[in-house]
Amino acid sequence: MVGLALPVEARADGFPATAALADKGFVVGAQARLLDSGESLGSIAPDQQMTPASVSKLYTAAAALKQWGPQKRFTTELRSDGVIVDGVLKGDLFLDGGGDPGMTSEDYWLLVQGLASRGIRRIDGRVLASQWRFGPVNCITTDRCDARTRTRHAFDAQLTSTAVDFATWCMRVMPGAAEGVPARISSCAGPATLTRVDNRVTTVSQGSTGISAERTTVNDEDTMVLSGQIQLGSAPTSVYRSSADPAAQTLKTLESLMSDAGIAVTGGFAATSSRPAETTQVLSAVEGKPLQEQLLRMLNYSNNFMADVLALDLASGTPSMASAGAALDAFATGIPGHGPVDMRSGSGLTPESQTSARGVTALLDHMYHQPALFPVFVAGMQTPVNGPMNFIRRGSQRFQQSVMLKTGTLNEPVPVRAVAGYFRTQSGRWGAFTVMVNGRAPTPYINWTTTLEAVASDIDVMIASH
Repeated sequence: MVGLALPVEARADGFPATAALADKGFVVGAQARLLDSGESLGSIAPDQQMTPASVSKLYTAAAALKQWGPQKRFTTELRSDGVIVDGVLKGDLFLDGGGDPGMTSEDYWLLVQGLASRGIRRIDGRVLASQWRFGPVNCITTDRCDARTRTRHAFDAQLTSTAVDFATWCMRVMPGAAEGVPARISSCAGPATLTRVDNRVTTVSQGSTGISAERTTVNDEDTMVLSGQIQLGSAPTSVYRSSADPAAQTLKTLESLMSDAGIAVTGGFAATSSRPAETTQVLSAVEGKPLQEQLLRMLNYSNNFMADVLALDLASGTPSMASAGAALDAFATGIPGHGPVDMRSGSGLTPESQTSARGVTALLDHMYHQPALFPVFVAGMQTPVNGPMNFIRRGSQRFQQSVMLKTGTLNEPVPVRAVAGYFRTQSGRWGAFTVMVNGRAPTPYINWTTTLEAVASDIDVMIASH
């Protein structure tokens, strides 16, 4: 089946609460319709070009599903043209990153175990992390550019085809043995921290746990600066911050895992942009999780790294943020009734990205009419009553139990609050809606409570009336 063409609309009466946001100085675009008939349930400036923020991830998910199908797996390999003699690999070992957005430390452990199963105990050569597909990718947003030297976030991870753990350091903070002593710090994947840690966290017997973290980078070395306090006897706390160089993080992970497996390396570890020669053979390989599982995580947790890596995987020619955006634009312009679009990233971190409420609703309509893909597509969205993010639990119980949505947030250079998804009406019909609220300047600020309560009020009426 093909998606329904979207008719010209003049109605705005379906969004009275949302329309009131325009009176507070915000640009508002909205559209809602039933998907079996195409009947309009309301709209506000549906063709207004606006910044969608993380609602962009719906384009990435849909384009990836159309390109590869739900069972697509990315393969990561360890390759070499050296020979193995008495447990010694004589030659360089290449990590050929497959552009898998979800490779974890556990996956790299499996890769290393593949070497061990061949009886390899020493590598007389180098271990080279090959970023020939893409990486390091030039940053184009303030968040990612600033994060090359310091960050207090995980959402601004740098991009490469050869990453581990979403290009993010994870530290586990545990209380010390007594009051007043420093906290104990380990990696979330094991006892070794893999990168430098400046531990300023103190164990306390009174007061609640409060930990702040900043990753700083000097002379290409990451340091996790942890400060605050942790209560004696409390459970461990995990802290996530993006790394400055994902390939270097991957190499440190490999070095640690090889050491644990008893595999020595004589030539050191380094990153390269060279592609492994055709003469190299696969010594160990890991297939990542199916795309349908990757999309579930990407959408549910709005993982920017995963979204942008998938968009880079979709890109034609030399992958870059520009070619990744062009791939998403090409997909969107093929959707009936979509209209103009200018995607600059797969994640939505780029405030320059532009689409319309009509366009996003057309995307939702199009995917609804793809019976083999729709179940996977909608599964990644959040039903507020069950959502992992508490802030979306707004509106009536009927609204919270009857919608499946994706949100998008930006605060700079102007505030953006966007939400799009599906709803089931009282009689069981399917509908789709999109609401985007963009600021005109850094102020006034708009919070999610204000936005979602307005949207929930309007969509709840649509649900109850049909």
